[in-house]
Amino acid sequence: MSDNLFTIFRSRFPADLSKVFIARPDGSSLTYAELVDLSGRLANVLTALGVKPGDRVAAQVEKSAEALLLYLATLRAGAIFLPLNSAYTPGEVRYFLGDAEPAPRFRPKCRRLHARSACRGSRLSAPRRTAA
Repeated sequence: MSDNLFTIFRSRFPADLSKVFIARPDGSSLTYAELVDLSGRLANVLTALGVKPGDRVAAQVEKSAEALLLYLATLRAGAIFLPLNSAYTPGEVRYFLGDAEPAPRFRPKCRRLHARSACRGSRLSAPRRTAA
């Protein structure tokens, strides 16, 4: 099978992409169309940062609609999503990052990604590459 997991998920979306995918506690919502668009944009960012199929992408983010977007974007890029609990201590994070050797690490400081603007204050960084 050549489809990645996102393609399988996408095949289960409703025909009408204007339907609500998730409703947030603050009353805002995200439609399936927005989900497809934003996850595609994030997948492009990951790819531009050098993420290749099979790479690991570590994310230390709160549980949110935006975390789901990052998860789906990682799948769209063909990469492996490595969620890190936001309550991990710095030592625990170092252990997981050292063990998994992820491509970029994502630790946003904002709570919501917007379709029209980048999340100011977020950090999306690639690890330092060392010469072999």
